Amino acid sequence: MPKLKTIVEDNTTIHGRAFDLVVQLLIAVSIVSFSIETLPGLSPSEEQLLRAINVATVGFFTIEYILRIVVADRRIRFITSFEGLVDLLAILPFYVSTGLDLRSIRGLRFLRLFQAFKLARYSKAIQRFHRAFTLVKEEIVLFLVVTGMLFYFTAAGIHYFEHPLQPESFSSIFQGLWWAAATLTTVGYGDVYPITTGGKVFTFFVLIIGLGIVAVPSGLMASALSEARKQESTERKDRSS
Repeated sequence: MPKLKTIVEDNTTIHGRAFDLVVQLLIAVSIVSFSIETLPGLSPSEEQLLRAINVATVGFFTIEYILRIVVADRRIRFITSFEGLVDLLAILPFYVSTGLDLRSIRGLRFLRLFQAFKLARYSKAIQRFHRAFTLVKEEIVLFLVVTGMLFYFTAAGIHYFEHPLQPESFSSIFQGLWWAAATLTTVGYGDVYPITTGGKVFTFFVLIIGLGIVAVPSGLMASALSEARKQESTERKDRSS
């Protein structure tokens, strides 16, 4: 059991690294085959091959999921964790849909995309991103609250300026939220736009604020990623010493 635990959970060993590489390869194969399944005009032999690939990959992921439960120190905690739920959702659609009319539960096929999320568990870059997000999660939450308030005030402001001349495009504050989202994110689809002088001046200031909405979280994550990299370097030096 200790050796099995090392292979499944410790990717610093040769066997553990090989196990992780096999899982990553099969995830990539599964994602590619899932994409190919959406192509029109596939021959019966091609469809049969794709089904065989799906069965093989899901079978391996099922064994992997069971092994991780077996070697986990706290099994319930692993099962209910984000990693455990992703592993479960990666295989669940296959077993739920087997032998049933797929027309009634075709939406479950979308859950196969969770196999792509499994790849995040084996990526050091994504793990570093998770650590960086943990460092600035309070700032991000505060930023989201302030952004939500700005969305509302922007929708209310444009409704005030534009409703008298564009009652259909800006009939309510709720309808103004779409314009606020497109403008604050600096996308500007152009489907609705201000025509009054007050609305144009208001839009100018909204666009300036929108630049900050894009820049602030980028700056927070950039500094947090730098800090996460420093922490990894420190931990690596501590392990080697």
